[in-house]
Amino acid sequence: MSTILIVDDEKNYPTILGEVIKEEGYSPVTASSSLEAIDVLKKAEIDLVLTDVKMPGMDGIELLEHIKGSHPDLPVIVMTAHGSVEKAVEAMHKGAYTFILKPFDNDTLLAQISKAIAITRIVQENTILRRAVESRYSFDNIIGKSKPMLNLYETIQKIAPTSATVLIQGESGTGKELVAKSIHFNSPRKSSPLIAVNCSAFAETLLESELFGHEKGAFTGATSMKKGRFEMADKGTVFLDEIGEIPLSLQVKLLRVLQEKTFERVGGTTPVSVDFRLVAATNKTLEKEVEKGRFREDLYYRLNVVKAEIPPLRERRQDIPLLISHFIEKYTAEHDVSPITGVSRNAAQLLFDYSWPGNIRQLENVMERAVILAGKELITQADLPEEIRGKTGSDLKLDGIPEAGGLSETLAMVDKKMIQRAMARANNVQTEAAKILGIGKSGLNQKLKKLGL
Repeated sequence: MSTILIVDDEKNYPTILGEVIKEEGYSPVTASSSLEAIDVLKKAEIDLVLTDVKMPGMDGIELLEHIKGSHPDLPVIVMTAHGSVEKAVEAMHKGAYTFILKPFDNDTLLAQISKAIAITRIVQENTILRRAVESRYSFDNIIGKSKPMLNLYETIQKIAPTSATVLIQGESGTGKELVAKSIHFNSPRKSSPLIAVNCSAFAETLLESELFGHEKGAFTGATSMKKGRFEMADKGTVFLDEIGEIPLSLQVKLLRVLQEKTFERVGGTTPVSVDFRLVAATNKTLEKEVEKGRFREDLYYRLNVVKAEIPPLRERRQDIPLLISHFIEKYTAEHDVSPITGVSRNAAQLLFDYSWPGNIRQLENVMERAVILAGKELITQADLPEEIRGKTGSDLKLDGIPEAGGLSETLAMVDKKMIQRAMARANNVQTEAAKILGIGKSGLNQKLKKLGL
C-alpha cells in the first residue's frame, strides 16, 4: 500500500482529500504546514507528496525545494488555485511531477497519483537493476588470483575509463563476455546501452542488417525501417563476439564505421552518425587470419588498439579452488539444495588435474551438476562426470613409453612429468611441490638439478 502525504493549511481539506485517497487503496498522512510535513518525512516512508502552494510561513515551492534536496526521487504533485498558475510552472521547473488546479475532479487527481507512483517505481526498479548489474560485472566478480589474472585485472582497470577500442582474445569458455561487460560497466558509458552481437550466429546478409539496420523495402520482408545494433548503442558500447567470423565483404563496412563513426542502413543512402565504443572478442588468432587472407590487416590494426588476453583455465590452475567454491555457493543457492561445504580430496585432485578443454564454462557446468547430484555435504568423485573420473592415476598408460627405453630413462621421464605437474599445482613454490610429491625439499632440489628443470 502506497503512503501519500497531503500538505494543506485549510482545516478540513486534508481530511476530506484523505478519505478520497483512502477509498482508492492508498494510506493517507496529513500535515497542516510545510514544517509539519518535513517532520513527517523524517519519521515515515512516503511514496508521494500532494501539497498546496499557498501556505503561511514556508510555502509549497519552498517545501518542494527541501524535498528534492533530501528525497530527490520522491514525486511531488502541486495543488494550486487558478490565480497562481505561475507558481505551478515554477514548481515544475524545480522538480514537481505535475500540478493540478483547484477545484479539481477527484478522478483526475487519482489518475495523476497512480501514474506518478507507477513511473517512480519503474525508475527505482531500473536503478536497483542497474546497480545489481554493475555489481555483478565489477572487477571483483572476475575470479582469480593467479599471475595471468592479476595482469588481466590491471589491463581492465587501465582501459575501462577510456573510449579505446579493445580486442579480447581467449579460447571458448574463458569468460570473454564477462570481461567485456566489466569494461563497459566500469566506464563513463555505463549508463548507456551495452549491445552485444555474436557474429557467428548470423548469415552474412542477416548480419549486415543486424549491425547496420535497414530501410523499409530494402529486401523482401523489410516492411519497416529497423535500427541496427550500432545505432541502438549510441553513447554506449558495442560488443562484437567472435569477430573473426565476420565475412570479408562486411569487414570493409565495419572498418569505415570505426574510422568515421557513420554508416548507411541497408537499402539507404542517408549517413547515420553514432557515438559508440567497440569491444571485440575472438577465440582465433587474428594475426594468422590476416596471413591467410581471411581478415583485413587494416581492420585488425584498427581493432587491436588495446589487447586483453584471457588465459585458458589449464594455465591458471591456482584459480580452480576459488572457482569451485564460487560455483558451489552459486548453485547451492540457485537450486535450493542442502548446504555443501566443499569437495573431497580425491574429487579435488581430479578437478585440479583435468585439462578443461571447455575452460571455465565447462567447470561451471560440472560443478552445477555435482551440486545437484551430491545430496550430501561433500562433493565426491562419484558426483563428477565420466570424462573427469576417467582421468585417474590408477591405470598407468604405457603407450607413450618407448619400447626400447631402459628403466632409468623411463623413470626419469616419469619423475620429470610428476615434478612439472606438482610445480604447476604449487605455483612454482618448491616447499609446496615437495609436500605434494611426498618428498623433502632437498630431495626435490636435487631432482630439479638432475633433470635440468
